Formats: sequence, structure tokens, C-alpha cells
Amino acid sequence: MKYLTFEPNPDLSAVIKCHWILEVPEDMEPTKQRIVPDGCIEMCFILGDDVKRFTSETEFIIQPRAMVLGQITKPYYVQPTGYVNTFTVKFYPYGFANFINHPIQELADKETPLTSLFEEQAAIDLEQKIIDAASTESRIEIIESFLSERLTTPSVVDNIVKSTIDALSSTKGKAPINSILQNDLSKRRNLERKFSKQVGISPRQLAKVIRLQAALKMILNNKGESLTEVAYESEYYDQAHFTKDFKELTGTNPKEYLTDDQMMLSSLFYSKE
Repeated sequence: MKYLTFEPNPDLSAVIKCHWILEVPEDMEPTKQRIVPDGCIEMCFILGDDVKRFTSETEFIIQPRAMVLGQITKPYYVQPTGYVNTFTVKFYPYGFANFINHPIQELADKETPLTSLFEEQAAIDLEQKIIDAASTESRIEIIESFLSERLTTPSVVDNIVKSTIDALSSTKGKAPINSILQNDLSKRRNLERKFSKQVGISPRQLAKVIRLQAALKMILNNKGESLTEVAYESEYYDQAHFTKDFKELTGTNPKEYLTDDQMMLSSLFYSKE
């Protein structure tokens, strides 16, 4: 299995977090994997065999081969049908809204074909160029050129949105929204509107995801902390609160996380960040 990340061009680094690729050989048994929220929107190109996304225990759809994965608010399952070869652009929580006019909140918890978000022929041409490209570096140049032409405004990030997300990130999701906004109710209402428009989920939901990410990384880094210590360092009210949020966002409990084969892919992503 090969998972690699790549830095974006400095001109787009305010909105693109990274590019990443994932390759899994066909001879590895394709297992169902649980994908968990990470607060980011991604543009994904499936270059290998089809990938199933389960809509129930037994029913599934085949994911579009060129798509945008909106904000995730709950875990879901995917399963490759064979060889995995994926090229993906990961945007900061506020990043992707700067490239489209489509309401960003409508992308949540689903995959949207690129042809539904951009001019149809341009999206088709982009997908073909990505397929034909000889290297990851070429794919990055192609996608960054496409995105650079579509920035909707020179002022790409709203200050109140970015400063709130920066505060949440620097405190690992522990800073209360009211304290960030100095208990100003009008600022909170304004922030809620702007988050809906630019991020696609509420500030509270993003804070919950960021705090979970920090807890997952602590567990994966295995620094010897007990789950009680992880909950304490992450400033959950108590162990029960930690377990409740953990299960809501990952679909499993903290004790079973490291031994859950369906979390292998998510664990790989988190361990590399």
C-alpha cells in the first residue's frame, strides 16, 4: 500500500491543504473500510478499479470517478472492487467554496460528480487530462491550473471564518466558540451564516471533528497515555463524553479503534498528518 502527500503551489496554499495519492495492489484483498470526518472537502479522481460506497449494510452505489466529497458529519463505508489508484486534492475547511457557486452545504455527506459543479465539458476534459497524465507531479500541475482559473474572488478566505478555524486548530478543537467570539451573540450569528456558506457545517460540528482528530492522533502515536488520559488531555467532560463523541464520528469505540480492521485506511491517513 502506498500513501503519499504533496504540498500545493504557494499561490493556492491558503485554500489547498495538500494533494495525496493512494495505491493498493490488486492482490490485496479489498476490504470494507470506514471513512470518518476530518473537517475537509476533497476532490477525488479514481484511476483504478471502481469503488463502492455503502448506503446500508448490504446496498451500495459505485462512486463517480471524478467527484467532490463534501463535509462528512458521520462515518461511512467504502470498498474497492480491485486495484486502488486514487489522486485527491484536500482543501482546508473553508477552501473549496472559493471555486464554485454551488451551495457548499449541499455537498455534505455525499459525493458529487465534477460535471455537476463545473462546466460539463471542462469537467470531462479535466478528468481525461488527469487520466492521461504520466505522473503525480503532472496531475498536480493540471488540477492547480484548472483551480487557479476558477478562484471566485481575490479575497479567498473570510477573516472571521479563517480566524475561528485557526483558533480551533491551534487549540485542537478545545476552544469554546463563545470565547473565540468574546461572547458576542451578533458575531456568533454572523459566523454561523458564513460557516454554512464557506465550510458547509457549523462551527460547533467542526470543533467536534478537530478535537476528535487530535484524540485519534494521540491514540495512533501510542505515547503510553491511557484512554482516560487522552480524554483528559482533549478536555472532554469525562470518559463517557469522549466515548460518545468518538463513537458518533468513527462508528466504533476508543478501545476497539486500533484493532478494528475497518479503520485501517483512516488510521493510515491520520498517522501521516
